[in-house]
Amino acid sequence: MAIEIEKKYRLDKRRLVELTAKLGKLGAEFRSEVFEENYLHRGGVIDERGAVLRLRKIGGKTLLTYKERLRYDSDIKHRVEHETTVADVDAMEKIIECLGYKLSVVYEKHRKTWHFHDVEVVLDELPFGLYMEIEGTVEAIVEAEKLLEIEDLEPEPRGYPRLTVKYGKLVGEVSEARFEKTTVA
Repeated sequence: MAIEIEKKYRLDKRRLVELTAKLGKLGAEFRSEVFEENYLHRGGVIDERGAVLRLRKIGGKTLLTYKERLRYDSDIKHRVEHETTVADVDAMEKIIECLGYKLSVVYEKHRKTWHFHDVEVVLDELPFGLYMEIEGTVEAIVEAEKLLEIEDLEPEPRGYPRLTVKYGKLVGEVSEARFEKTTVA
């Protein structure tokens, strides 16, 4: 069983710039920059367990993820996570629908990822704000917080689906947070 351990923080633009520079200064290895579309479904056992069923599209790749929270005793989240690559996204969407799950949340995200000591650090831009997540062991997250000098940052306990419901807009029965599309004349 794979366990995801992470802590999330809300950032402002100034702090995002500072942390990006700090990661470089501390020798963090930049891994990737991607644009994601995330589609979350609800219903049945997913709702009963407070779990998440997500299709994440990154370029031509799609991942199916199941997450279920294990511990609620701190700002550091512990979740069971199972993830696999999906070969045919249309067929997977149809399977999810046939199983009785309904699309409930859609959000877009720009993500930059670094490897730093024993953690993964991601800086995320969503239509409703800027965030940082640190993923690793509890000890490694605490150490990364010290090295990054972020002890003053308030943790964000809510996940992106809940934040999308709060800050996004309702389109039919689906909460959405999408970036505005610009057209070039």
